[in-house]
Amino acid sequence: MTTSIVQLTDLHIREPGRLAYGRLDTAPYLSTAVDSVNALRQRPSAVVITGDLTDFGRAAEYRYLRQLLAPLTMPVYLLPGNHDDRDQLRKIFPEHSYLGVGSYIQYTADIDEIRLVVLDTSTTGRSEGGLCSERLDWLEDVLADSTDKPVVIAMHHPPFRTLIGHMDDIGLLTGAAELEAIVARYPNVERLICGHLHRPIEVRFGRTIASTAPSPAHQVSLDLDDAAASTWTLEPPAFRVHAWDDASGRLVTHSMPTGNFEGPYPFHEDGVLID
Repeated sequence: MTTSIVQLTDLHIREPGRLAYGRLDTAPYLSTAVDSVNALRQRPSAVVITGDLTDFGRAAEYRYLRQLLAPLTMPVYLLPGNHDDRDQLRKIFPEHSYLGVGSYIQYTADIDEIRLVVLDTSTTGRSEGGLCSERLDWLEDVLADSTDKPVVIAMHHPPFRTLIGHMDDIGLLTGAAELEAIVARYPNVERLICGHLHRPIEVRFGRTIASTAPSPAHQVSLDLDDAAASTWTLEPPAFRVHAWDDASGRLVTHSMPTGNFEGPYPFHEDGVLID
């Protein structure tokens, strides 16, 4: 059985009846994504949601999120983004004991042969992220103890420039260089998976690949300008599937749109390409 981790991100759930940005009901989009995850041909080993679970970090938003995620049939791992509140997240999801009790939400989870390492990049009360020495030292210790298995690091703010100006202004503004130096020392780090950007983006980073994922709702407009306007679109929503290939010893990443589509239809009939 293939080990796979579904990555959802940037859900931005509001209280029932409230619209994000005054015009977008994000809840039905998440419900569609959950249905799409449950309908995958191979059942995922786990789901990790890389931050911005809610829009304002309110208790009512987390209670609604809890309802929306309930149909998922596999383990779910949560981490905070800049729109989240750690205390409310822990309060509404008390059975998720991995969320801990400290200043940051950082933990590890073994998902079959993969070790998931969750790194907290959020800065309370601010949109931009950062990594202090305490968080980076924790990561170094964890990676030093994880050299015997492939590692996926999950975080909210991407540690690289995306060229979308307004998002880079609120990216990981401190600790990115130190993070890259740490990651470069551990060749078993297969991927850094991030949120925040509401787009699929890949960059070489510390002898591995750092990537972001699309949102199951709205996407950040693709505008590669330092002065890009802060806008969003309703491009097709999607999520990522990170699958482990035993044969090559590599992590293979797919993007999957949410929803129902025609097909599948065969390419061949009686062994012959259909003409």
